[in-house]
Amino acid sequence: MAYDADVIVIGAGLAGLAATAELVDAGRKVILLDQEPEQSLGGQAHWSFGGLFLVDSPEQRRLRIRDSRELAWQDWLGTAGFDRPEDHWPRKWAEAYVDFAAGEKRAWLHRQGVRIFPVVGWAERGGYDATGHGNSVPRFHVTWGTGPGLVAPFERRVRAGAARGLVDLRFRHRVTALSRSAGSVDTVSGEILAPSDAERGRPSSREVTGAFELRAQAVIVTSGGIGGNHDLVRANWPERLGKAPERMLSGVPAHVDGKMLGIAEEAGGRIINRDRMWHYTEGIGNWNPIWPRHGIRILSGPSPLWLDARGKRLPVPLFPGFDTLGTLEHIMRTGHDHTWFVLTQKIIEKEFTLSGSEQNPDLTGKSIREVLARARSGAPGPVQAFMDHGADFIVDRSLTSLVRRMNALTEDELIDEAALRREIVARDREMANSFTKDLQVTALRGARKYLGDRLIRTAAPHRLLDPEAGPLIAVRLSILTRKTLGGLETDLSSRVLAEGGEPLPGVYAAGEVAGFGGGGVHGYRSLEGTFLGGCLFSGRTAGRAAARAVA
Repeated sequence: MAYDADVIVIGAGLAGLAATAELVDAGRKVILLDQEPEQSLGGQAHWSFGGLFLVDSPEQRRLRIRDSRELAWQDWLGTAGFDRPEDHWPRKWAEAYVDFAAGEKRAWLHRQGVRIFPVVGWAERGGYDATGHGNSVPRFHVTWGTGPGLVAPFERRVRAGAARGLVDLRFRHRVTALSRSAGSVDTVSGEILAPSDAERGRPSSREVTGAFELRAQAVIVTSGGIGGNHDLVRANWPERLGKAPERMLSGVPAHVDGKMLGIAEEAGGRIINRDRMWHYTEGIGNWNPIWPRHGIRILSGPSPLWLDARGKRLPVPLFPGFDTLGTLEHIMRTGHDHTWFVLTQKIIEKEFTLSGSEQNPDLTGKSIREVLARARSGAPGPVQAFMDHGADFIVDRSLTSLVRRMNALTEDELIDEAALRREIVARDREMANSFTKDLQVTALRGARKYLGDRLIRTAAPHRLLDPEAGPLIAVRLSILTRKTLGGLETDLSSRVLAEGGEPLPGVYAAGEVAGFGGGGVHGYRSLEGTFLGGCLFSGRTAGRAAARAVA
């Protein structure tokens, strides 16, 4: 039987594009399959903020951030918490990725035209000891052009390969099986879906119009995670995070359903760390949704008061931007699956950024003028749109009225206005003194010592009940599904491993379906900025390894 290509890549997201680009560079013939229409090329990376984890970068050094490979590895180990026998390959992938982030990553991307916004963000600050979770220094580098700017060079390389006759782009091809016709997995079969003109991210037709079967010397699976499949998220939900939420928002479209994981497992691949996942706690319903249950994450500075459903402050160090999964675990043990930010107009103008390319048109459009306009008074345009139209936003001059409306939104009298007022007044009283026992106040004062935070991320400390800083704003926050941290176990050549630990012949995996490398490069938690980079690194590795194997 003749081969239809040297390699078949399943999934045209960032990892699939990176793998295909490397195969093209090696002169290999590739069939790139995706179940969605061509307009969705790039997958979830297109919607991303474009954050990249870099170590000791020129951007960091210009901001007087002292970083090193050793410090980054310390932070990664403290965050990942590797503690299982199956963490053997994830740990090796983690060390290789930190070396990549501290080494050639930035130069490799720069050669392809990727540029970095000059202010480095400080995500996942931890708040524990030096060996615990979190980034010791700012490392979150935003791509100039956000997600689309990062996808562009890899799409360009793939389309150049198509023009040379090396890449066959086949959209609307949904894989249903991997099988063997000889000793290795070399056959990909599935269904052809009806053509669709659905806009990127919107649900496309599931009508089946035909079938296909293709053969190649190697198959690379880059099909993404499970974030759009809430039933599967709940089935894999770990006990350590409490009871799974009854209500969740989706950070990804519904077609991100994890079905390819099961197909690869049926073919002999081993899935590890199913219970490791990364979901956000600061989700708000999109007032102008693109996909079902579409949620957006708030990337907040450290000043908002974070309250549980009953109006009680979250414990130290669960402040905005410090410990995502620690916050998630705490929330799910309260008996409710929503929380609140309470803040002021002065805070929202300086500290609220919404995650995603479509929520940051200035950065996505590479407009210096519009970026500079953020310094003007008033909330950024996308944030103001949520204040005007978002169901989760309440704006009021009176705390009494604010609390009444908060309770009305949840249809439950959970928050006692007198108790919340005492909490806010006590917090505000600390603002009048240079000393404080309120560690959130200490944290926000410390944040302003970093130039990047002082310029664009942290409002000057002030009383929440100061009328000059108002009006008051309350934002209801929901759990937002996002990333699968476990997945297909792979060795350092991205070869998928079988139950016995031996490579599954002919099969490679990269991106989220492989836990961004090894079946779980992040361990239990992420340092942020590591998902896109994980797709690039594992996709590049898979493409290069497959190219060598089919030589």
